[in-house]
Amino acid sequence: MSAPLRGGAILAGLLGLWQAAVWASGAPPYILPGPGPVAATLLEQMPRILPHALVTATEILLGLLIGSGLGAASALVMAYARPARRWMMPVLVISQAVPVFALAPVLVLWLGYGLASKVAMAVLIIFFPVTAAFLDGLRRTEPGWLDLARTMGATRGAMLRHIRLPAALPALASGLRVATAVAPIGAVVGEWVGASRGLGYLMLHANARMQVDLMFAALAVLALFSIALYFSVDALLRRALPWQPDTVPDLD
Repeated sequence: MSAPLRGGAILAGLLGLWQAAVWASGAPPYILPGPGPVAATLLEQMPRILPHALVTATEILLGLLIGSGLGAASALVMAYARPARRWMMPVLVISQAVPVFALAPVLVLWLGYGLASKVAMAVLIIFFPVTAAFLDGLRRTEPGWLDLARTMGATRGAMLRHIRLPAALPALASGLRVATAVAPIGAVVGEWVGASRGLGYLMLHANARMQVDLMFAALAVLALFSIALYFSVDALLRRALPWQPDTVPDLD
C-alpha cells in the first residue's frame, strides 16, 4: 500500500474510533463532540483559527531552528574541549532534572506574553535531544578511520570536517527528529501559561467558554501541522544523508 493510501486508512480508522467512542460513551457534545461537528466548526471558524495557527507555527519553527543550532554548537564544543565538557555536562543534566513546564511561568514573567517566551520554551525542550544525540555521534566515530587519518597527516580540523562530522550526522538527524516531534509542546505550553495569540491560547479561550468543538478544531490543526512538520523534516534528512541507508525491512 502506498504512503498516501496508508495515511488515509490510518486517518479513517482514527476518526472511526473517535466516533465510536462518542456513541459508546453517550457523552454530550459539550463534553466530547464527534468528528462531524468538529469538521464543520473547523471549516466555519477557519478565518479565526488560521491567524492563531500562523503564530504557533512561527514559534515552533523559530524554536526548532534556534534550539537545533544551539544544541549542535554545544555538542561540538563539548566534544572538542574537555574543560568545557566538564562544566557544561552537569548544567545540561540539571536543565533536564528541572521540569521544563515549571519554567514556563518564569519565562513569561521575564520575556513577556509575546513571541519570545514561547520560542524560549521550545528551545529549552529541543536543546537537550539535539545536543545529546550529536555529542554521542561525535564521540563514537570509528577509531580505525581516525587512526588512518592521523597516519596520513590529517589535522584535527580536517578530521572534524571529513570524518567526525559526516559520521555523526546520522545521530544528529535522530536528535532532530525527536526535537521536531516535541517542539510543538514547548510553544503550546507557553501559550497556555500566558499569551494573547496562538492555538494554545485559542484552545484555552474556547475551553473556558465551553466551545469544545472549537477547542478540538484548533487541536486538529495543531496535530496536522505537527505531523506535516515531522514528515517534512524526516524527508529532508533522508535526502541530505543519502549514504545512510534504511536497513529496516519494508513491511509492505
